[in-house]
Amino acid sequence: HPLTKQHSCLQKILAIGTQSGALRLFGRPGVECYCQHESGAAVIQLQFLINEGALVSALADDSVHLWNLRQKRPAILHSLKFNKERITFCHLPFQSKWLYIGTERGNIHIVNVESFTLSGYVIMWNKAIELSSKAHPGPVVHISDNPMDEGKLIIGFESGIVVLWDLKSKKADYRYTYDEAIHSVAWHHEGKQFICSHSDGTLTIWNVRGQGKPIQTITPHGKEDGKKPEPCKPILKVEYKTTRIGEPFIILSGGLSYDTVGRRPCLTVMHGKSTAVLEMDYPIVDFLTLCETPYPNDFQEPYAVVVLLEKDLVVIDLAQNGYPIFENPYPLTIHESPVTCCEYFADCPVDLIPALYSVGSRQKRQGYSKKEWPISGGNWGQGTQSYPEIIITGHADGTVKFWDASAIMLQVLYKLKTAKVFDRNRSKEDKGSTEVSDEDPFAIQIMAWCPESRMLCVAGVSANVIIYRFSKLEVTTEVLLEVRMQYELNDMESPEGGGGGGEQTSALPTPGASPQTSGPPSHPSTSSNNSDGGNMPCLKVRSTPLKQSPGYQVDLVVQLVWVSGEPPQQITSLALNSSYGLVVFGNSNGLAVVDYVQKTVVLNLGTVELYGSNDPYQRQPRSPRKMNRMIFAAGLCDINEGSATSEDRCKSPTSDICAVCLVIVLLFGCFTSLCFLLTVLLSVCPPRGANPLDHRDNSFSRSRSSSVTSIDKEAREAISSFHFSETFARKGDSSLTPCLYVGTTLGTVLALGLTLPPAGEQRQLQPVIISPTGMLVRLKGSIMRMAFLDSTGSLLPPAYEPWYEPNVTADGEEREKVRKRRPVSVSPSTSQDLSESQYAVVCSEKQAKVMALPSQTCIYKHSITETSFILRADVVQMSQGMCVACFCANGHIMTLSVPGLRPLMDVNYLPLTDMRIARTFCFTNLGQAMYLCSPTEIQRITYSQDICENLQEMLGELFTPVETPEAPNRGFFKGLFGGGAQSLDREELFGETASGKASRSLAQHIPGPGGLEGMKGAASGVVGDLARARIALDERGQKLGELDERTAAMMASADSFSKHAHEVTENIYYKYKYDYYYKSKI
Repeated sequence: HPLTKQHSCLQKILAIGTQSGALRLFGRPGVECYCQHESGAAVIQLQFLINEGALVSALADDSVHLWNLRQKRPAILHSLKFNKERITFCHLPFQSKWLYIGTERGNIHIVNVESFTLSGYVIMWNKAIELSSKAHPGPVVHISDNPMDEGKLIIGFESGIVVLWDLKSKKADYRYTYDEAIHSVAWHHEGKQFICSHSDGTLTIWNVRGQGKPIQTITPHGKEDGKKPEPCKPILKVEYKTTRIGEPFIILSGGLSYDTVGRRPCLTVMHGKSTAVLEMDYPIVDFLTLCETPYPNDFQEPYAVVVLLEKDLVVIDLAQNGYPIFENPYPLTIHESPVTCCEYFADCPVDLIPALYSVGSRQKRQGYSKKEWPISGGNWGQGTQSYPEIIITGHADGTVKFWDASAIMLQVLYKLKTAKVFDRNRSKEDKGSTEVSDEDPFAIQIMAWCPESRMLCVAGVSANVIIYRFSKLEVTTEVLLEVRMQYELNDMESPEGGGGGGEQTSALPTPGASPQTSGPPSHPSTSSNNSDGGNMPCLKVRSTPLKQSPGYQVDLVVQLVWVSGEPPQQITSLALNSSYGLVVFGNSNGLAVVDYVQKTVVLNLGTVELYGSNDPYQRQPRSPRKMNRMIFAAGLCDINEGSATSEDRCKSPTSDICAVCLVIVLLFGCFTSLCFLLTVLLSVCPPRGANPLDHRDNSFSRSRSSSVTSIDKEAREAISSFHFSETFARKGDSSLTPCLYVGTTLGTVLALGLTLPPAGEQRQLQPVIISPTGMLVRLKGSIMRMAFLDSTGSLLPPAYEPWYEPNVTADGEEREKVRKRRPVSVSPSTSQDLSESQYAVVCSEKQAKVMALPSQTCIYKHSITETSFILRADVVQMSQGMCVACFCANGHIMTLSVPGLRPLMDVNYLPLTDMRIARTFCFTNLGQAMYLCSPTEIQRITYSQDICENLQEMLGELFTPVETPEAPNRGFFKGLFGGGAQSLDREELFGETASGKASRSLAQHIPGPGGLEGMKGAASGVVGDLARARIALDERGQKLGELDERTAAMMASADSFSKHAHEVTENIYYKYKYDYYYKSKI
């Protein structure tokens, strides 16, 4: 949650402080820095030392810190911790080294920002207010000096008292009293007037020399009710900015009428007789007006307003009519809708980011300011990364965003709105009477992306899967075809299946067998027109034409449906392979394989049926009583010759459709328990009403199926991961075949062999055949990740299809498209003898194993954790080879070598404090990882030595020295007769000689870690001669100070020695005198 911000008008840098004690510094797009206060206390105020390369931060724990911005990694130079008083406001005049600090007790203390020591000069509240006043004026809410007289300080107290304090005479010149509490004060640049904002929604304008009543009282949003306007909400902040030509600007936040219930937060801009009310999407935290000059006694010439919202940053252009906003280049909109999942891809194809940027640039909204982004300070880092990186975030509103994460930048490339596929206008009958929650029905749960083919597949919380193709051309989808599978419902008298009133099911096909053609169903009542209103998907696909802009365009929509009043289970795993043209997804009851090329369901299989007769688990029925049992389709889509052709079954009657909605009646909706740890339940799919979709003539014919016994929740086995690869499908095989490996939550890895038609026209007509080939291995815990290596230990990524333009239809281009669609196989068949082995790397929540193929023997095994469990695991490519990277729930990040599984690194990095971390943590190649450290921030980390060594060069420079503009000209008559800006020798006034020493118990000075050593590092960068000269002076001053200290110590030592020598001399003198006297007597 951001709390405050400050802008340096010369360096053009913006600083934002947050409630968690973080600092975010922004310069030009790509120049950004993150700092954190160790205490974690909220940042209440920030003050730049303009053109000095430093920043002062005040925290809620009553500490003040001086940050050095002259180095790439800002560090704290000094800290001051107040012990007896609470800090409420700070003010640092331009080109001054004396910081005014107001407190809750109403006192003002003064700090030297160079040494960070307190001055003995203190303004006590009882001296500031009238002696006759017995009430305490309240905390200090404002401090600022008169723009024309630095010796006059205006102090605003919360109770409504404003005092003009004379610093030299140490007394109050004028006092101004108002009945309502004050929130802020702002000067007119001539120093003759100031304006106050109050808790009743009024603005009062005062003459400095007229202390009786305000010369004007304004209620910007008050309605006239008789003589006095009705009270409004407090005006939290006001700024008063002047221009050489035209009326001044009065800018304020708050002050709306109390009867505007539900109205969005507003920023009000009053310019002359016009008043503009600018509505914001989120509550306003703070705002700041950007001006041309840093001098407060000159015409301000405001040109923009930076508005800090709770969840956004808005910059308004004051120079254009209508006050348009600037297009924000910063990655602050990552939480525009809450992030529900994310993926991280490093070393992507080089043409991918330009392609996404090209289509994303066309999405820009109209109405932005035509000017360049005004916050343009700093310089980019010198180091460059040789590979592009992309982060994809899925959001609660169904949005998918692509971000350029190359080097250390984060910039949005493209935004995809998946909710456009569905019909948002649902009647009450559609929603049904038993609706549970419908807050985020479009939320993204899992994403699968192939960077080479640019195919994208997303799974939502409403049990839907959408497949997208990337196109540079715009297309309008005229027809969205809905194709649904039928299912069977059997009433079984016993778990053995004897007797029943339903249709008998056919046997499960044997592995590798071709599907037989089934006739049409004998009971039409088993279609979607059930009396219980079931068989409805959670979302309704829109039936009107859909205009799809260049970018990602929907190719296929798959939905699971309600069955017998039970909602579908959420999808727990998802994978796609562009070379095979297949998408596979699973949940707690089974899996489905969809051929998105032919728009068919290839396989619809229950988890138990993956094992066949080799099921290692004892699964008992819940009870022997009569029950309705769901039928899992275990066969293939019937597209052989028979009652209907593949053309009739799998395609729309219209030949030019661009997308197909495939509503699959997968019987995954029988149970409601959650078996997969990382699944985030954002909302439960609500029941939809009793208006089923119309039955289509081209629906799929009955699939082969077999009944599955109902099992206990403890024995439920969900699908947790998938992996496509060209490998040895069975034990002892001598040839490589395409395979799909399935991992379950009980630690089993099962293999399915894929028989694919030849590329080209045959791929459009012939079916894909899938046959189970048995179990590969079993591990402890849920299967997290699978990967395959060749005999040398190099990764074997799945085959992929190069991207092609899908919307080109010309004959010559069509032939070119078919040629390009030949899959690119990255299997070792071209460089490796097929008799050589491969390695399968499998990682579960508890352990990792490496299997040799085709012998299927375990050659390496490693127990990763016994007391905890793994949240995320990936097999990643490093610069020197491969490794298994794991993030454990106890906060450890570990890496293991492959194939040997030797521990390489074990760092206790981050304990699991929020499920958000578990949901969003992901590894990528070349030693990088990321997660959401808060709902609004992405944290990127690296465990690569190469990146760590180059990180300093990759960082940008925040501070760039700028020549300070000349002070405004006083003019001949003002210089002759006075009236211009009056300067003040603050050193003489606040120094120790004049004011004495401050109380040591009031505040404690804490030296920071970023002293001169940190500043030396900054001097070697672009700071240049000015910074080096400054540091040299600081070093000289420090050395002179050390010399003074040594000289003083030597003088003290000499005095002590002299005193001691004098005492010894006296002792010797009296001793000898006594001896002489005694001897003479004798």
